[in-house]
Amino acid sequence: MRISSVTMFDQSTASMNRQQSDFLKVSQQIASGRRVVNPSDDPQAASRAVGVDQAKAVTEQYADSRTSARNSLAQTESILNSVSDAVTSAKTLLIQASSDTLSNVDRDSIASELKGVYETMLGQANATDGNGRYLFGGYNDSNPPFVKNADGNVEYKGDSNTREQRVDASRLMSVNENGESIFKSVPSSAGYVAEADNDNAGNVTFGGPQVSDVNDDGYGDSYRIQFDEDAGNNPTYSIETYDEGSESWVAYDPDNNGDFTDQAYIPGMNVSFGGVNVDLEGEPAVGDEILVAQAGSDQREPNLFRTMEEAIRVLENPVQDDADKADLRNTLNTSMRDLDNALDNVLTVRASAGARLNELDVIDAVGNNRSLNYEQTLSDLVDLDYNEAISEYSLRQVGLQASQKAFVDVKGMSLFDYL
Repeated sequence: MRISSVTMFDQSTASMNRQQSDFLKVSQQIASGRRVVNPSDDPQAASRAVGVDQAKAVTEQYADSRTSARNSLAQTESILNSVSDAVTSAKTLLIQASSDTLSNVDRDSIASELKGVYETMLGQANATDGNGRYLFGGYNDSNPPFVKNADGNVEYKGDSNTREQRVDASRLMSVNENGESIFKSVPSSAGYVAEADNDNAGNVTFGGPQVSDVNDDGYGDSYRIQFDEDAGNNPTYSIETYDEGSESWVAYDPDNNGDFTDQAYIPGMNVSFGGVNVDLEGEPAVGDEILVAQAGSDQREPNLFRTMEEAIRVLENPVQDDADKADLRNTLNTSMRDLDNALDNVLTVRASAGARLNELDVIDAVGNNRSLNYEQTLSDLVDLDYNEAISEYSLRQVGLQASQKAFVDVKGMSLFDYL
């Protein structure tokens, strides 16, 4: 078989180019620190790396989402802390105002201080986040959720929704609270609250209500005590209960014998109905009434701002007669119980926000571990083993040099040199 000089030249050149290509490939791997520089280097590893890299990017997006959620919840928790402090301050002022030794001027001074607490609450209720959105408006976060109407009373203009954010593949978390859940709600454990009508003309006052029997068939219903008088002008009382079916007040008659209709009223008496007790003092006028209902029921919807407004009203109103004194005592008693329920509710909501902050810490720890696993998997798939690469680099360098030397030697093997 005859091998021409051209054939030897071409084969030597091809061998040298191949060795040079392998040498440059190893050089590129060392320079980039990656074993798989191009998908053709290891198609299977490259394909798996794309999937792992995408999963890693999604994990990083969830981490950014958790950062945003943590900022919102931290701001909510901070504001709720301020609101709870304001409620506590208001309760302290009402306890101070309930002293019989205070004059009208003293109570008016307390009312002024209470107005400051009221305005502080309103400002906190209309707080915004860093993007100008109102925190407690629900989805309606472009306008203040709490505004004063023409009568100067605060109304809620937001909705009952809460913004949610996906903080992990399997966790959709509420990142704020709406105004209803904070300022117009009570905890499920809140009991009965009594409230005297503002138009009462008599001086009857109440104490309680106190729960006597939670197993009573009427426990949990709403009641009202109405006052009248008999033919001899002696005061009487009747008890009515709210009927959900007819949506009206009907006579309370659990034993079908009319025990709670037009009964003789005696100052200092204790009235028991529906598993609760109410102490009554003073002389009522015809048409006076006292509502006794579960806090948070339809008959007595909770409203922290309304409670503050009623307390300010009664403190600003000069006490001139027994009816004014009764109004002051009844309103302060009702307001203090409402503030207790409001504080319990704010603390409950705050605890919920704190629990979600703790949950974010746990999810963060899991997400960080997941990211580390993805990093390790990517490293195993595409990263370079430098010890092996350097050995390969030296080997390819020797091969390239040998190829070049062989090419020089073969190129010199020609018969024309001997002619």
